Amino acid sequence: MSNQHTNPYRPGAGHSPPHLAGRKPETKQFEEFLEQAEVTKNVILTGLRGVGKTVLMEDRYRPLAIQKKWAWVGSDFSESAFLSEERLCTRLITDLSVFTSSLSLTVSSDSFGFAQQDRLENRALDFDFLMTVYAATPGLSTDKLKAVLELVWSVADHKGIHGIIFAYDEAQVVTDREEKDEYPLAVLLETFQSLQRKGARYMLLLTGLPTLFPRLVESRTYAERMFHVQEIGRLNNKTSKEAILFPVKNQTWAFSNSAVDVIVNTADGYPYFIQFICRQAFDYLRANPEEDSIPIDPIVRQLDANFFSGRWEILTDRQRDLLYCVAQLPNAAEEFSISEIVDASKQLDGIKSFSSNDVSQAIPKLIDKGLIYRNRHGKYSFAVPLFAMFIQRHAQRKLIQQELLSDSRD
Repeated sequence: MSNQHTNPYRPGAGHSPPHLAGRKPETKQFEEFLEQAEVTKNVILTGLRGVGKTVLMEDRYRPLAIQKKWAWVGSDFSESAFLSEERLCTRLITDLSVFTSSLSLTVSSDSFGFAQQDRLENRALDFDFLMTVYAATPGLSTDKLKAVLELVWSVADHKGIHGIIFAYDEAQVVTDREEKDEYPLAVLLETFQSLQRKGARYMLLLTGLPTLFPRLVESRTYAERMFHVQEIGRLNNKTSKEAILFPVKNQTWAFSNSAVDVIVNTADGYPYFIQFICRQAFDYLRANPEEDSIPIDPIVRQLDANFFSGRWEILTDRQRDLLYCVAQLPNAAEEFSISEIVDASKQLDGIKSFSSNDVSQAIPKLIDKGLIYRNRHGKYSFAVPLFAMFIQRHAQRKLIQQELLSDSRD
């Protein structure tokens, strides 16, 4: 392999891969939602970290929406946006103003309830103007936000815009704050449901971890009818191989069949892991052109250090013991229960056993740290892909280190 070849693989949070493999059924379904005569279904993209939710939204959904004359608004949600209803409304209006600043009113002001002396023809719908409308509207924050969005839609519709999509990544942070009497999530849902009933073509597209949808339903039960959930899972063997081979199809070399099989088996269908392993393997083969196989063990060590170790380091010793118990379960990669964790802890040497109360108290903290989540079956699952395998590797390495240390002392 000559040095002129540039490594095409791009692992990273939300980084677009050189080729987005698979996801055709999800894309086709989203295209159908864009054709709704009346917006009755919003979309949630959910799945574990590393499955490619952000890339799917940005590389497939966004261009498709723009092609069909939808305006695209949004970015990432942050917890600070949900500290209060006012903050949420300001955030939505801020993001919306990036699109609306190129629009202007072309009718008299009285059409929108302003005083007749306020001449607003050709007034740009920039952030300052939208916030003025928000502040001047009487009522609750929901009423104020609705007024702004209704005004914007009336202008956008007149301009031939087919619809407006509010697309937000990392939306699992959305939450109401009942203890503060602040319900920003409820405001978000109520506003969009009301506008959609009135025929305004707004759509919500939210991506996040599997905790997202239950949180929406908890805030407003009708959210279950507002959203269609697209669960983004692993790639199958065929699309995994496509993600590996397509980026180097024009190269004068290719990964060997055995190398491809190793990458597929190690990545287990997760696009981020495919990109990471392929990037390291590409560099290795470029430096060692006589080699045919790839050194998967050191690559996995790099993956552990880059992707898993940071999450492991934030845990207390007792939390690590609990997750170690989970990792020993035969169903650790799927779903598990509190009783299974308790039973496992009683069978493992070197672990102080857990009671049901111990596990019940520990789980919310692990959920807050983004490591597990409660699924719709009332059980729990890892929120980080292949985390159980990392825990097993980490324990094995720790044991080997202890044995080597013991031997050196002898």
